[in-house]
Amino acid sequence: MSDLYDLYQEMILDHSKRPRNQGEIEGVTNEAHGHNPLCGDQIHVTLILDVDVVQDVAFTGKGCAISTASSSLMTETVKGMTIAQIEELFEGFHSLVTGQNEPAHGDDLGKLAVFSGVSEFPMRVKCATLSWHTLRAAIDQTTDPVSTE
Repeated sequence: MSDLYDLYQEMILDHSKRPRNQGEIEGVTNEAHGHNPLCGDQIHVTLILDVDVVQDVAFTGKGCAISTASSSLMTETVKGMTIAQIEELFEGFHSLVTGQNEPAHGDDLGKLAVFSGVSEFPMRVKCATLSWHTLRAAIDQTTDPVSTE
């Protein structure tokens, strides 16, 4: 189990230090801003939505290692997905990080399963889910900034 934990830590650190899809994209159709006032994490999610399929997605902002890694892995995962698929994925991810998920269900989450340890640190759940809530707000075209409070 220690080897698996070490692998998970390595992946989170890699995505934190070298985030994927961080930056601006052209032709944005949807966007939203999120903020975690407790720790100061801020994120801006932009995407290109074609009917109900995410063609491209990126993020900018600043945050802790968990927040940045979650944003990076989220953007990698949702490209090409439909809104319905993203919603289902969000529900599974949220259950995982809040400790409500059966361990076997984490396999359905692919690389996102690296966040399974977040449930042991309840204060970090908001860090891991900020980008997801912001993505959902962007899809819904919510104009109010997302807050984890």
